[in-house]
Amino acid sequence: DNGDAVYGLYYPPLPRDSEAPGKPPLIVHIHGGPTSQADAGFEAELQYFVTRGYAVVAVNHRGSTGYGRRYAQALRGNWGLFDVEDAVGAAQHLVDESLADLDRLVISGGSAGGYTVLRALTVKPGFFRAGVCRYGISNLFSLAADTHKFEARYTDSLLGPLPEASQVYRDRSPLFAADSIRDPVIIFQGTEDEVVDKSQSDAIVESLKRR
Repeated sequence: DNGDAVYGLYYPPLPRDSEAPGKPPLIVHIHGGPTSQADAGFEAELQYFVTRGYAVVAVNHRGSTGYGRRYAQALRGNWGLFDVEDAVGAAQHLVDESLADLDRLVISGGSAGGYTVLRALTVKPGFFRAGVCRYGISNLFSLAADTHKFEARYTDSLLGPLPEASQVYRDRSPLFAADSIRDPVIIFQGTEDEVVDKSQSDAIVESLKRR
């Protein structure tokens, strides 16, 4: 919204000589971290989809590393805002450029990327036709309390310290906005994840089942 450049890697569907008519479906891939980076190295998962007719964009939303200090620090206080805005913006740009079908947009991510998937489905219902969430974060309070030692207090910079920022944590936790989710979502979760506890996925699944 403020005119900042946002980066990403676009993969057109292949093979080109047998592509289906019309604009391709698009997978918006969100990296973890959330301050990590999707790079131009070989990604078997992405190649799996592009060789089956999907376009893919790996979004390096504001806060990703690799684009300078200001860009890397942009997510401070803005997690759950800028990552979602940039995922939606990337998809809309490709739709506007006739590189993706507006009616066949999917958002996919794991860990912090899975959080962005759930958050996008709550704040932009109907924009994506489906979400793929792998070991995603649904409750930011639980993340702050239960995550492993290496990332302890990581959320202080991304959201603010507790208890002062309690309202921010609640407002941006997908679990407390699950009523807004109306698009199909598939959730994957390991039982021994030490970064994102299984309870994160269990909670959002149970909430969605009740609806």
